Amino acid sequence: MGLPSEAIAETSSHKEYRLERSLVIVKPDGVQRGLVGAIIGRFEARGLRIVALKMISVDKNLAERHYDVHRGKPFFEALVDYIASGPVVTMVVEGPEAIKVVRSMVGATRPHEAAPGTIRGDFALTGLRNLIHASDGPETARAEMSLFFRPDEVLSYGRDMDRWIYE
Repeated sequence: MGLPSEAIAETSSHKEYRLERSLVIVKPDGVQRGLVGAIIGRFEARGLRIVALKMISVDKNLAERHYDVHRGKPFFEALVDYIASGPVVTMVVEGPEAIKVVRSMVGATRPHEAAPGTIRGDFALTGLRNLIHASDGPETARAEMSLFFRPDEVLSYGRDMDRWIYE
C-alpha cells in the first residue's frame, strides 16, 4: 500500500519529489552512550523510512575506505581509530530530499556549533565525539551505502502512513 519509490506527489502543489537515500552511522560514542534508539526514533518521527539497518564492527580497512576523502589530512588517523574503536549502527534512510533532511537533523560537525534541536546539538559535546555520520550528497551516499550494505540488504517497501506524510 505504499507510494511508488520513484516519486512522491505532493497534492497541495502538484510537485513531485524524488526519493533519496542516505547512509547514517551511529558512531561508537552514540552506541556506548545508549543513544541508538533515540537517534533512530528521530528519523522515524520525521517521516523517513529505514530501508537497511545493522550493527557492525568497523575494521581499519573499512574505516580507511570510508574516510578516504580525508586521507593525508592531520586528523585522518584519529577518524579511522575512532570509528573502529567500538560497534556502530549503520542504516540507510529514505525519503524526499533525505540527504538534506538528515544533514539538517544531524547538525554542525563540531558539537559546540550544532544548533539545539539537532542530534549533535542535543546530545554531543566535544570534537570527534559527535555521535553520527550522514552522507553529504547523492554520489557520496551511493558510495558509502555500497561500503556498508550489499544491494540485497537495502529494501524497498511502502508504509500505510506514507500518504499521511507525503501527500
